[in-house]
Amino acid sequence: MIWLQFILSAAVVVVAAHFLAQYGDIIAVRTKLGGLFVGTVFLAAATSLPEMLASINAFRVGAPDLAAGNFFGSNMVNMALLAILGLLFFRQPLMRRIAINHALTATLTILLMLVAVIAILADVDITIGWVGLDSLVIIAGYFGGLWVVQQGMRGGVATAVMPDIEPGPNFPSLRRGIIGFAIATIVLVAVVPILVNASTGIAEVTGLGAGFVGTSLLALVTSLPELIAAVAAMRMNAFDLAVGNLFGSSVFNMFALGLADFVYFDGSFLSAIDPTFALVGLLGLLLTSMALMGTLARVERRFLFIELDSLAILIVYFLGMYLLFLRGVGI
Repeated sequence: MIWLQFILSAAVVVVAAHFLAQYGDIIAVRTKLGGLFVGTVFLAAATSLPEMLASINAFRVGAPDLAAGNFFGSNMVNMALLAILGLLFFRQPLMRRIAINHALTATLTILLMLVAVIAILADVDITIGWVGLDSLVIIAGYFGGLWVVQQGMRGGVATAVMPDIEPGPNFPSLRRGIIGFAIATIVLVAVVPILVNASTGIAEVTGLGAGFVGTSLLALVTSLPELIAAVAAMRMNAFDLAVGNLFGSSVFNMFALGLADFVYFDGSFLSAIDPTFALVGLLGLLLTSMALMGTLARVERRFLFIELDSLAILIVYFLGMYLLFLRGVGI
């Protein structure tokens, strides 16, 4: 029964994510903000809602490690999904087609993850009210970093953005895009608690532990919106929307990590996380750095039809998961 609940709720999340991508593209075209900005901010925030909501619900069931594993594990999964896109759409050199400005988003992700890892290892429980100072630093870094990214987009630093799409007479209106986007987001808000309850049940049944289930299974499922949204965007040739969603989702996950501290009333959230989860954060840093290098190094890296940088990211991801299992992180 618990597995059926998990599968059905995951399926609803996937369907909602598909519509998020469609309506996100409508908003990008109608507002003329562009796929890079909408993908990095709006679509990334919406498709990252499952991670945030799952973590808040994890607090309610007394499983902070499940929340931590979900946030850090989702960033690992996001980079693996980026690699999968590179392999699936091998006719398009994805890493070399997207805007260089995505490197700013990737760099911001690395900086915020580094702050989180240092905070976990340092275990300095300094709070303002009940919220950890480290969480406030991450939140401030997120907004400051977004300002830098926005300035970079305006400056047009060596971009390779797709040309603006002129909507045809039958193209949906901005109002329809916003309403559809909001409805799909509400569906995610309603379904995610069911998904979290199923995940905690699976952790108990399998004996793997909430933290490892959060890092592997829950992180994978809550990242399905990013995958579906990115694939749908790729089919529309909206490369920057797809990649901006994945990089932006990783940044938003770190923002949500800090924001989650406001609903964790037992002190600093980062101080409550098992220090072994720093290893998950470091693996996320490694994968994001590899993706950043792939974005900046615009040279041919293909063997036959295989993108070597995408293949390398996937190999490191699976080796990293195996390492986490061997070390018993979250188990």
